[in-house]
Amino acid sequence: MKIDIFNHVFPREFFDKYINAGSAGKDMGKRVSNIQTIVDVDRRFRILDEFGDYRQVITLPSPPLEVLAGPEKSPQLALEGNNGLAALCRKHPERFIGFAASLPMNNPAAAEKEMTRALDELGAFGIQVHTNAAGKPLDSPEFAGLFAEAARRDIPVWMHPYRGADVSDYAVEERSQYEIWWTFGWPYETSVAMARMVFSGFFDRWPNLKIITHHMGGMIPYFEGRVGYGWDQLGTRTSDVDYKSLLTSLKKRPVDYFKHFYADTALFGAGPATKCGLEFFGVDNIVFASDMPFEPAPGLYARETIRCVEDLGLAMEQKEKIYRGNAERLLKLKTAAKAS
Repeated sequence: MKIDIFNHVFPREFFDKYINAGSAGKDMGKRVSNIQTIVDVDRRFRILDEFGDYRQVITLPSPPLEVLAGPEKSPQLALEGNNGLAALCRKHPERFIGFAASLPMNNPAAAEKEMTRALDELGAFGIQVHTNAAGKPLDSPEFAGLFAEAARRDIPVWMHPYRGADVSDYAVEERSQYEIWWTFGWPYETSVAMARMVFSGFFDRWPNLKIITHHMGGMIPYFEGRVGYGWDQLGTRTSDVDYKSLLTSLKKRPVDYFKHFYADTALFGAGPATKCGLEFFGVDNIVFASDMPFEPAPGLYARETIRCVEDLGLAMEQKEKIYRGNAERLLKLKTAAKAS
């Protein structure tokens, strides 16, 4: 069995009410509005048939709820979106084994309330956040309660990258060109969010916090040397902030904290990058994911991702950890099976 832990679905009613109606806007909104299998689950199931016993943990696609609506309306979108995902899981348990709840991050009080509702009433496996919340970093104090509760409950946090074309490539320009905001901007967003968590002391405060980073931890594995020996010298390049004191206050080397994150295999068939991520995070912290349905041809990303895992030359036991074992541990699937 394979568990695809990070892919995306819009419940039909949510899609018609908000995405088709134009709330998603342009750029990424244009992208998600034109993918049939992002909402047509029957068509998706026909694709999944190719892969045998293949099950998915579903999440809402981009744009984030806080981009779709302001803080007054985003809690209602979260409620409707999470209700829709839960309904899909109840209707198709053999395909969708569960979901991660989306939260209205531009309304932190409502986000905490929706997190509790989705976990306790809907049975969500965890929560999905984006790498920034309407431009705010995730280590802002108003979000601490969410991560503290995730750690207390021992549930995973799915972290999805996000930035728009309005984040320009150069200061003299108003918009990013050539979709650079997506190709390089999203891995950068992931890496920045991870770094802010590390240096803000997330893993010292919450040692058991489990964060699943989309697309193999962004830039972190490739830049291990800069993340490692480079950040061992934190403060030597800065004049107006005492980062050396911060560095000495950490209980571990910065690079060791980055290895606490989980990373998924959604790299669109990039074999060397998959190997690089495996060597950085280790086989116990890699989870299988396809990023369906954003492939240019039906099933391509799942097919290519499986090829990349098979090409790693791992023992069967190691491959099973990536394909399902690590997900079962994160989601407590075996524990739940025994309890029932």
